[in-house]
Amino acid sequence: MKMRNPLRRVGIFFGETASELKKASWPSQKEMRHYVSVVLVGMAILGVYVAIVDFALLHIVELCSDWVRGRLGR
Repeated sequence: MKMRNPLRRVGIFFGETASELKKASWPSQKEMRHYVSVVLVGMAILGVYVAIVDFALLHIVELCSDWVRGRLGR
């Protein structure tokens, strides 16, 4: 049985990967700035939404638990 060199296979893999990356279409600097700004604005909107929902759920749970404690405490 012939032993194969694993380092040669890794080298071939990285060579083919580099070749494919050269064929890819890359965004311009202006497009990249636009994409980054869209992502940041989206994350800010999502963060505000999650904070509002978290705040509302916290108060709903506190209200319900106070109500249950009040009923059970009598």
